Amino acid sequence: MRRISRITVAGAATASLALALSACGGTSTSSGSSESKGDKGLAIAYDVGGKGDQSFNDAAYAGLEQAKKQFGYETADVEPTDGETDADKEQRLVSLAKQGYNPVVGVGYAYAAALKGAAEKYPDTTFGIVDDATIEADNVADLVFSEEEASYLAGVAAAKATKTKTVGFVGGVDIPLIHKFEAGYKQGVKDTDPKVKVIPQYLTQTAEEGGFSSPDKGKSAAEGQIEKKADVVYAAAGLSGQGVIEAAAANKVWAIGVDSDQYKQEALAKYKGSILTSAMKDVAKAVFNLAKSVEDGKPATGIVKGDLKTGEVSLSNSNPKFADDAELQEAIETAKEKIISGEIKVKSS
Repeated sequence: MRRISRITVAGAATASLALALSACGGTSTSSGSSESKGDKGLAIAYDVGGKGDQSFNDAAYAGLEQAKKQFGYETADVEPTDGETDADKEQRLVSLAKQGYNPVVGVGYAYAAALKGAAEKYPDTTFGIVDDATIEADNVADLVFSEEEASYLAGVAAAKATKTKTVGFVGGVDIPLIHKFEAGYKQGVKDTDPKVKVIPQYLTQTAEEGGFSSPDKGKSAAEGQIEKKADVVYAAAGLSGQGVIEAAAANKVWAIGVDSDQYKQEALAKYKGSILTSAMKDVAKAVFNLAKSVEDGKPATGIVKGDLKTGEVSLSNSNPKFADDAELQEAIETAKEKIISGEIKVKSS
């Protein structure tokens, strides 16, 4: 059952949406098979790096595609622009809500201020934000994850795979969210083999400097770590992580991907033999589930958290060399069970 508030506005402001979005980021829309409903569904606004990052944003798009297929409604996805302000982001979200899309999801913590403002203006629209838990509103769902738990398992894998007893971590931006990845990874490494050294590096202090969107920066950082004997490098850096994977492949060492199963990403196919595993968080599932809650007439609100127990964070098993390593798999499964049971408390900072 769709919400009446969305039906009543679905036909409004078509021209103004196009004008507004052309000023603050590109958009694409697509219709399902049930246009006769006169109703619009899920819309997402991408984080830096945009669609095609083979990681975080593409996972959100996969959730949108699933919702479009299952519910047969019109969807929209909107690109960010360079140097945009919170006001630009808010205008983008407001435009989508005004057009009748519901829910409207901001992909990434950078949307926090903008989404809060948009949600206040459109209280009958459900909004979602990925990777932020600061917004408390009756019509906002904070879609967050225990990234440190998947990162712990990545640390177990790295400690088991290293031959040099040195592994690397490349964080895109030096912020608390990425500190969770580093903390879990370091703990997993040290709990598995205290003799293994972890070399951490952050690409930038702010997202505006390109920490999540610069493969060249990721490649350079990984090359520096490999020169220091790191033979496994884990990247939590969005699009920049592609450069880390490229450097690992060129130097015949292991890379660990993030957010999506990067072994399966078409753009990374020529490097996949060097991708040991990926520490995944199921952004697609979180985005789809929010759309489904609205479709069912019971919109999710508040903090909605995914972790190892719910299956929304995990390690990928696509690389046969990883999946067929019985000793490695046993170590990871043991760690996973201990995290879920509470025997292992994973640090988030």
